Amino acid sequence: MTNHSKSLLAALAMVLSSTAAGAAAGESIAVYKTPWCGCCHAWAEAVGKAGYQVKTVDLEDLSQIRKQAGVPTEMEGCHVAAIEGYFLEGHVPLEAIEKLLAERPAISGLAVPGMPQGSLGMGEDPAATYQVYAVARDASGPAAVYYEAGSRR
Repeated sequence: MTNHSKSLLAALAMVLSSTAAGAAAGESIAVYKTPWCGCCHAWAEAVGKAGYQVKTVDLEDLSQIRKQAGVPTEMEGCHVAAIEGYFLEGHVPLEAIEKLLAERPAISGLAVPGMPQGSLGMGEDPAATYQVYAVARDASGPAAVYYEAGSRR
């Protein structure tokens, strides 16, 4: 592992261990993505427009970041982000992020596996339906549905 990779992992660990409270707008979020992915850029841009302070880090390989964050392989999406002690894997919608920060459940993070069409960064269609999963801290059980994008509940 290079010194650069070690520095990034240390930064991720610091962001994931943060427990500072605050309003969603203005929260800092670190987005780890590959340099050639346009949808990751679109997701990070949308999160920034929503008021979050976004720092993007381009990496050729996200596997070490995902491992450090505790993202299960079956929950992998396109990119991984860190905010307030949680990871956000893939195209997590703004509403799910806001719910996460308001409720602060005892989980490792949220995941949107794959790249659902219409999700934030993938065309952003308000009618798109897909599930956002909560990943348990101990990873002992399956991920549970935390938020249903496109549902009118």
